[in-house]
Amino acid sequence: MNKIIVFSLILLTVLQSCSNPVDSIDKEDTKIDPSELWANNPWPEIRKERISKLLPEAMKAAGVDCWISICRENNNDPIATHIGGENASGSAIFLFYLDDEGFHSLVFSPDGEATALDELDIHDQVKRVERGVSTLTEAAAFIQSKNFNTIAINTSNSNALADGLTHSQHKELNDALGKEAVKLISSENLIYEWLSIKLPAEVEILKQAAQLASDFQYEAYQMIVPGKTTDAEVAKFLKSKMVEYGVTDAWHPDQNPNVNSGIDRGHSHATDKVIVGGDVIQIDFGVKLFDIWVSDIQRFAYVLKEGETEAPADIKAYWENGKAGSRAALAAMKPGVKGVEVDRAQRTLMEAAGSEYVMWSTGHPVGYVAHDVGPNLGGSQSKTIRPAAEKLLKEGMTFAFDGFHCWKLPDGNTKTISVEEMAVVTSSGASYLIQPQEELILVGKK
Repeated sequence: MNKIIVFSLILLTVLQSCSNPVDSIDKEDTKIDPSELWANNPWPEIRKERISKLLPEAMKAAGVDCWISICRENNNDPIATHIGGENASGSAIFLFYLDDEGFHSLVFSPDGEATALDELDIHDQVKRVERGVSTLTEAAAFIQSKNFNTIAINTSNSNALADGLTHSQHKELNDALGKEAVKLISSENLIYEWLSIKLPAEVEILKQAAQLASDFQYEAYQMIVPGKTTDAEVAKFLKSKMVEYGVTDAWHPDQNPNVNSGIDRGHSHATDKVIVGGDVIQIDFGVKLFDIWVSDIQRFAYVLKEGETEAPADIKAYWENGKAGSRAALAAMKPGVKGVEVDRAQRTLMEAAGSEYVMWSTGHPVGYVAHDVGPNLGGSQSKTIRPAAEKLLKEGMTFAFDGFHCWKLPDGNTKTISVEEMAVVTSSGASYLIQPQEELILVGKK
């Protein structure tokens, strides 16, 4: 049986296995009214639920008895917004701990900010500390009285969101804890367990963020005039849509959106390259809602040459191959599956379809940042597999993931179609957040 027949059979199986997640999304219900988008900020209530419901389970999973976060004015801990420490001025010590009575949250806050923090109604107790008295000394005395076995702090070599403790804070904390300092461990596993899971209400917001990113891209493709419009002008149009809807960038503003009608350039800024017939255009784009949740979506188009009414056969084949890879990745996403196994699912199709090597992972967690904490969907073609790719998928995790097909251009460079969609892991598998791109967009079609 030759490779073409094998690939066709695999493709048919993949498309059949993924039909329900795609068909279950009603495109007519996905339109978003910008005037209603910002009616109410859901973050305060969602944050409260995340702390009370998800954090205790994350602490148990990570083997942590007590977690300390120190928040302060300027250069604040990256986890501050998640625990209510975004308005800290003087150092505020946030403690979360488990004991025989259950889960507790306690904050030692300078007196000036304590009132506002208490009004958030997030924590069991906000203890006011007079100006001139060290909040850290007060917190250390409490910790010493509890005799915890493990005390997590925000220091990590592998997780930036778990690396918020400064060198001076670390030294001061060690000195204050005395003998208890030997119990300090990294919070990276705790942060991983906590932030990698999204509540159902958060998934709904991520759906909105994904839909906006997709809709804006479809509109952007309509404004292209072959031979005149540049990649940078398409990016500028997308920026204007962000302003219209009051949303912000999902990642660094200089690289969002990445509009590329030329050779592969990886994560980069849009250039002044003029879009012409025969180009395959990639837009990699995401928006941030409520200054918390982000999307990461790619949409692809082919620019018709003079006299063409459809894409050439090879481009259509590359598109279908990339789409099949996306469907294979989705079908592999299930609770208990390793990230590397999701990557392997689509690499098998890529090999059968004759794709060139693609260096990028199949996918990554997305939620609070574009490359969030959680299992990496990659590594199946690497000599060494990063630890994050060995992590297991769990219900409530959200991912951005690509369906790849790469080919060589006449000048020796490569062009990659990477059909990037977003999905959430469910109890029985995974489902797309929004309707995925089914057809290659044709620019210049009459």
